[in-house]
Amino acid sequence: MSIEGYDLLVEEFKFLLEVEKPKTAEEKLVAAAQGDRSENADYHAAKEKLRFIDRRLFYLNKMIQNSQIIDPSSYKHKKVSFGSSIKLLDIDTDEEKTYTICGVLESEPEHGLISVHSPLAKAMIGKKVEDEFKIKLPLETKEYEIIEINYINIFSLKKNIRTQKEFAFH
Repeated sequence: MSIEGYDLLVEEFKFLLEVEKPKTAEEKLVAAAQGDRSENADYHAAKEKLRFIDRRLFYLNKMIQNSQIIDPSSYKHKKVSFGSSIKLLDIDTDEEKTYTICGVLESEPEHGLISVHSPLAKAMIGKKVEDEFKIKLPLETKEYEIIEINYINIFSLKKNIRTQKEFAFH
């Protein structure tokens, strides 16, 4: 993943651990102080929210520990690699499309950001300008030519960057 992608994971982890979890634990304590817990909706809601937070923290921690951080700006992008923006020509339709190869958690296929593990990215990795390649799809085989390879910061292309507001559990 990119440096910015990693930083965003760490930011969410810290927010949940340092802000959201303590706030929810306090809500649980206040609700518990109201008496009978068996019919206390606020208590059960806070308890459930803590479970969601703990699951998300576990997931984020695992992703942070297992992530491989790559700075795509350090590559020359003479060949397709992580972080490359690639302009392709569909040989059958003469249609041009641009894709950028990014990490799994950074991908937004609807905006041209495709995971490094996607079949299209795997087919392009290591290719150069003017190289042609085929990719087998469920209903057809597509043939492309690489027209251009360059570097554009992944996060400048993203449309859906999560903020602290989206980190919180409501």
